[in-house]
Amino acid sequence: MPTPARMCYNVSIMKNYIIFDLEWNQSPEGKENSIERMPFEIIELGAVKLDDALRQVSEFHCLITPQVYTQLHYKISEVTHMDIQELKQEGRLFAEAIENFLEWCGQDCRFCTWGSMDLTELQRNMEYYKMEIPFERPLCYYDVQKLYGLVKGNIREKMSLDRAVEELGINQDRPFHRALDDAYYTGRVLQHMDPRIWEPYLSVDYYWVPKEKGQEITLNFPTYSKFVSRTYPTKEEVLADKAVTDLVCQRCRRMLRKKVRWFSINQKQYFSLGICPEHGYVKGKIRMKKAENGEFYGVKTIKPVDSEGVDHLFHKKQEQRKKRHIRSDMKKVKKSQIE
Repeated sequence: MPTPARMCYNVSIMKNYIIFDLEWNQSPEGKENSIERMPFEIIELGAVKLDDALRQVSEFHCLITPQVYTQLHYKISEVTHMDIQELKQEGRLFAEAIENFLEWCGQDCRFCTWGSMDLTELQRNMEYYKMEIPFERPLCYYDVQKLYGLVKGNIREKMSLDRAVEELGINQDRPFHRALDDAYYTGRVLQHMDPRIWEPYLSVDYYWVPKEKGQEITLNFPTYSKFVSRTYPTKEEVLADKAVTDLVCQRCRRMLRKKVRWFSINQKQYFSLGICPEHGYVKGKIRMKKAENGEFYGVKTIKPVDSEGVDHLFHKKQEQRKKRHIRSDMKKVKKSQIE
């Protein structure tokens, strides 16, 4: 049987949407001189609050004085037009800024961001400064970039915020690439989309991931389902977990017979094909991810697939076989040369 669903808290009790954006700095001397536990230091936080009718009711903005990377990386200066003296003179200490932000957010709110990085970096910075992270686990949020792709019919497209604003005909009366302005525009994009389409499609933040079986996450959406496994020391142990590799029909929850067993081309993504006697072909995909502690976990998505999708999966499988044969032949050639 599939793992019982561990759902995020109910959307219906949520009062406000908190759309926030971060600007961060990094080591001016390059990645090799970054602090591993905090490669990006937050220097600005901007947010807008929308009520349950998607009306903007409040704004929040704060500059943050850098404590780790005390010189701005030149690219950050170019994009944001920020000045280190401005941050030192007008910025607050990180802990004070975040405490004020969380108080402003209030209770029963849903975070919304453009892309998936902001919540992760916020928590990473909070952990670096030894702050308590009060968010519910699992932490679910709305990735407005992904939702915009969903509404457009291409959920894989990673469109820039300024392009989405232009496509929607939103008045560009503010600059881009500052935290409050980008939060404002992200909120405007959300306001332009029908909530009946995007509201069910919550994203899960992966800064915290399940450590035990009882914490594993199952989310069911209108067009696909998602399962997030607990962590394991190796990829092989992730794939040995039946909860990860079982194929279950997203619509009727029936355990499926595999038409194509799990295979991978790059050892990061794995694919499988099952068939439901009632709902037809179902594609499984496992993305192998690495947790903050260095262990591995799997994110499995299952969704119905049409005949074109079936053909595409068989083509991937054939490519994998060809590459395996090529590698095998090369090993034989090298072995014969050595002998």
